[in-house]
Amino acid sequence: MGRPREFDLAQALDQALQVFWRNGYEGASIADLTAAMGINPPSLYAAFGNKEGLFRKALDRYAEQHMKFWNKALEAPTARGVVEHLLRESANFLTEARNPPGCLFVRGALSCSEAADAIQKELAARRAASEVKLRDRLEVAKNDGKLPPELDPTDYARYLMTVMEGMSVRAASGATGEELHKVADMVLRAWPASGTPRSRQRSG
Repeated sequence: MGRPREFDLAQALDQALQVFWRNGYEGASIADLTAAMGINPPSLYAAFGNKEGLFRKALDRYAEQHMKFWNKALEAPTARGVVEHLLRESANFLTEARNPPGCLFVRGALSCSEAADAIQKELAARRAASEVKLRDRLEVAKNDGKLPPELDPTDYARYLMTVMEGMSVRAASGATGEELHKVADMVLRAWPASGTPRSRQRSG
C-alpha cells in the first residue's frame, strides 16, 4: 500500500483555487500551486493526476463554495426576483475583498491560449450550463404569463449572462461594487414585465 496522504485535501484545493483565480489556468505554474498548497509536485500528481485534473477539481470547489447564490436566486418566486438576486449578488461577489476580483469561469477563459483549448471548452460549458438554468426559469415565467409573449427566454438569458460576464471583466479591471450595482439598476429599469423595482439588497 502507498503512503497515506500527508495533507488536508480540501485545504490544499482551496489554496490552489486562489492561485488559479488570480493567475488563470496557464498563468498558474506548478511551482506556484505547490507552494500555495504546501506540497511537492509528486503529491500533487498523486492526488489530482496533473495540473488539468487539479484545475477541474478547483472549478468544482469554486462552484460549491462561491456560486451558492445562483441556487437561491433560481428559487425566487418571480422571474424578476431571480434576475435581481443574480445581478445584486453578482455585484457583491465579484468585488469581495477577500477574493480575487471577477469570476473564475470568465477570467479563466479569457487567459487561455490554443494550447489550453480543453480548459477553455470546460469553462464555456460551465457558463452555458448556468445560462440553461436561467433560460429554463424564464421559460416557466413566460408559460405562466409573467413575461411578455414576444420575449424569447433563450435570447433574454443570453443577454443577462452577457451582462454578468461583462460585470466580471469590469470587476477584474477594478470596478467597485457600487459601480456594478448601477449596472444592475439599468438592467432592472429595462425589465420587460410590469412591476416596480424593489429596494436594493446587499449581502452583509
